[in-house]
Amino acid sequence: MSGVITPDRQVVSGLDGVLACESAITLVDGEAGELFFRGYDVRDIAEQADYLSVVYLLWHGRWPSSSEQAAFDRDVRARRGLPSEVDAVLRLIPDCIVSPVAALRTALSLLGALDPSGDATGPAAVMYQATTLLARMPTLVAALGRLQRGLPTIVPDPALGHAANYLYMLRGTRPSADEAAALNTLMTLHAEHELNASTFTARTVIGTLSDYYSAITAAVGALKGPRHGGAIDAVLPLIREIGSPDAVPGFVERALTQKRRLPGFGHRVYRERDPRAALQAAVVQRLISGTAETTLFEIARRLEAEMFARKRLPANVDYYAAVALGYLAFPSDLLTSFIASTRVAGWTAHILEQSADNRLIRPRALYRGTRRLPYPPSATLQGAPSL
Repeated sequence: MSGVITPDRQVVSGLDGVLACESAITLVDGEAGELFFRGYDVRDIAEQADYLSVVYLLWHGRWPSSSEQAAFDRDVRARRGLPSEVDAVLRLIPDCIVSPVAALRTALSLLGALDPSGDATGPAAVMYQATTLLARMPTLVAALGRLQRGLPTIVPDPALGHAANYLYMLRGTRPSADEAAALNTLMTLHAEHELNASTFTARTVIGTLSDYYSAITAAVGALKGPRHGGAIDAVLPLIREIGSPDAVPGFVERALTQKRRLPGFGHRVYRERDPRAALQAAVVQRLISGTAETTLFEIARRLEAEMFARKRLPANVDYYAAVALGYLAFPSDLLTSFIASTRVAGWTAHILEQSADNRLIRPRALYRGTRRLPYPPSATLQGAPSL
């Protein structure tokens, strides 16, 4: 709305519940604890659908045919490699004091600068850019994870599917079918989630008619914050700090007394439980079935129960995802970058939707300052300005 904003207008702090656009991509039902991608309940597809098929659904609004799925899979496999310039920059990162997600943000910006078609904004150009970036994101994240541990990077294996290749590039050994399936589910569950901060950022940037890479780089910047995607990096350190299931009640009592915010709990939309959390907990259970190392999961379950009993705070998408990724050997500081590598699917869907029916996103602020102050003589320019 243009014109003067009068003092009687209501400010909605954090834009809670404000409808910023119409969308056909995702429905988040916070009261019922349900999540739908293009009308499909995520509980029906998370453990069944291939992640790349879910990406196709988000981008095109329908499931791919078998031939379309095969073609999309081949296309993604063919684009996994990184330009030599990006590889060279990644090798500088271990000498810098930065988080992996900051390095990822820098690499994404460089990819955009290197792309000859990077400024093209038509639907076909964006789809090409998005498919290339979707293919490269696991390569980027895995390379960052290995370089920061002093390990050589591993080139993509075109014989492996998207999730299996991701784990292979990160760990250096081919994963089991169960491990690849577990990562596939985690990637699907993080693929999209309506107008969260990073997605809204992407839509805002593309709404200015800026380019795809700028929108994605900005989205990663928003995701990095600990009040958004960055919270996941703190979940495993928290669980390890607690140490044992028996220590949970005392830890929670101290944390509540200190008014400490615990990562992995609470959500701005879901009131009872994030539906993704239960699916991720099931992933963890399958990963640890038949193994002796169950301590992390046992602590996590005890902490979840204690927090809900004491504060009615449900586990969110970060919580069991962090535990599952820990069992899959992802370093704890690489998890926000993992989210970015999967959420590029949803960001792209929203970029395409915003572009198709674009209106510049331009909210207003309710001014609370004074007006018509007298101009102070001391501010008057004295003599020629210095250069």
